[in-house]
Amino acid sequence: MRKTLEILSHFKIEGEITECGPYGNGHINDTVLVVSKLFDGTMKRYILQSVNINVFKRPLEVMENIQRVTDFLRDKNEDERATMHLIPNKDGSSCYIVGGKCWRIYDFIEDSICLDLPETTEDFYQAAVAFGEFQKNLADFPAEKLYESIPDFHNTPKRYNDFIEAVNSDVCGRAKNVREEIEFVKARKDFCSVLYDAKDRGEIPLRVTHNDTKMNNVMLDGKTRKALCVIDLDTIMPGFSVTDFGDAIRFGASTASEDEKDLSKVSMDLEMFDIYTKGFLEGCGGGLLDSEIMLLPEGAKMMTLECGMRFLTDYLNGDTYFRVHYPEHNLDRCHTQFKLVSDMEEKWDKMKDIVKAYCKD
Repeated sequence: MRKTLEILSHFKIEGEITECGPYGNGHINDTVLVVSKLFDGTMKRYILQSVNINVFKRPLEVMENIQRVTDFLRDKNEDERATMHLIPNKDGSSCYIVGGKCWRIYDFIEDSICLDLPETTEDFYQAAVAFGEFQKNLADFPAEKLYESIPDFHNTPKRYNDFIEAVNSDVCGRAKNVREEIEFVKARKDFCSVLYDAKDRGEIPLRVTHNDTKMNNVMLDGKTRKALCVIDLDTIMPGFSVTDFGDAIRFGASTASEDEKDLSKVSMDLEMFDIYTKGFLEGCGGGLLDSEIMLLPEGAKMMTLECGMRFLTDYLNGDTYFRVHYPEHNLDRCHTQFKLVSDMEEKWDKMKDIVKAYCKD
């Protein structure tokens, strides 16, 4: 408590702090809920977070991205809850660095809810609308002026090369256990370059992307359950609209958890794919090119293949990146992603038909 109060003393927060304690279940940043009593007797809440500098090597660049984007978005929304609001440090900066940690404070978004998984199809639709509106509202923001908070984060060709290096190095002697999985990835080598090739042809422009489009990164209005605010902005950087869409499908349209061992339970739900496509494109407000829309299935497959490839790479390297709870955890995760990829390939024509119906021409 004393350490937290010392950190809080460096920020321009209102009133007198009455309590603070751990909040949420995030795996990257430490999060604390802070309650302050204002001079009129009302209570105000804040979220205090430390940026994980092991993941985000250049935290000041992360914070500059967030500050610039949230300032830009605030000018486009009348509802204060629709955009995250950073509380400045007393020296005017967006964070406070001490002891190898980078601390920041946001206003707490009141009268809102956050779900790890959608409870209804409407919840999933609203998440799609939120991320679509995020694209629309940032369409005129110069993406190239943002820092890459994690360089090459969704550079799938590079991820493939890292995977091949892990196979060839075989530092843990595990390659012999996963020959089938290795061949699964190698058979899709050419696909790994599909989006970058499309960019080179001018079919998908560089946009501001969120890059972590899970359900729990959307706040819904507590009363209406309508899309309210996109949160967790650490991975904002230049990227492709279709990968933001695709990662949401990978996570939200799967019929099973990410580490499900019974692969018969794992598939890509076409109804959920359709619902998310509808919500995402409605949120975008007609801002995507038809060529982008037609590449939405590729975005879904790409993010799923990339994620499975990363799990497999980490397994080969001795589980040094992803947190595991048992020796084969990364391998189980890899299997679910590859099963989803295979299921998408079987449903490919239907996925393409769904997105084609939303094209303007």
